[in-house]
Amino acid sequence: MSKGAVKKIIIVLVIIALIVIFNIFGLGQYLTLAYIKDSQQRFAALYAEHQFSVISIYMAIYIIVTSLSLPGAAVMTVAGGALFGLATGTLAVSFASTIGAVLACFIARFLLRDWVQGKFGDKIQKINEGIEKEGPFYLFTLRLIPIFPFWMINLVMGVTKMRITTFYWVSQVGMLPGTIVFVNAGKELAKIDSLSGILSPGLIGSFVILGLFPITVKKIMLLFRKKSGENIGIE
Repeated sequence: MSKGAVKKIIIVLVIIALIVIFNIFGLGQYLTLAYIKDSQQRFAALYAEHQFSVISIYMAIYIIVTSLSLPGAAVMTVAGGALFGLATGTLAVSFASTIGAVLACFIARFLLRDWVQGKFGDKIQKINEGIEKEGPFYLFTLRLIPIFPFWMINLVMGVTKMRITTFYWVSQVGMLPGTIVFVNAGKELAKIDSLSGILSPGLIGSFVILGLFPITVKKIMLLFRKKSGENIGIE
């Protein structure tokens, strides 16, 4: 057995162990809106005494939750606003969520890409060609428009040939508007009954327009250059 295969087995076993621990000990109950609302005052008191430690632990938990695609990231984002305020909360969530997304993408790439490429080579090749042409814009649109869950995007991008560095900075920028919205909502935690109420239809529409804008501009520019080239050729 090769060293690469051994590493993959070890990583899979670690992931399975963490997920089993998460479920056996019912850790999901601590990542619910109800628990966060009930514990807000205790967390605030703890944060007032140990700011750096609380932020560090919060970010570490957020990274683990995101990298393992566990439920609770959205609740933790709201909790970040309730606990740290808009500026600090946005900063902590933005970096923690992006680092966790990169780890999830890397894990999917390390464990699954070779198998997926071999099994669905033709289909993945077309996706890879699209990624090479529209990669940053495509990912930016997916990050802004809340159609697909972020964990799914992390895993799908992991089996493509998109560079990890590109995945990182586009995710950092693309997830920022939504992060600000959820962190800002966390400042009014007592008034929030469900996460679905945070994103209004108007706000979703704004994200759609913002997400499609870069690709639309690029297509228009390519069409303009093509037309200009044809006119020059005629003359």
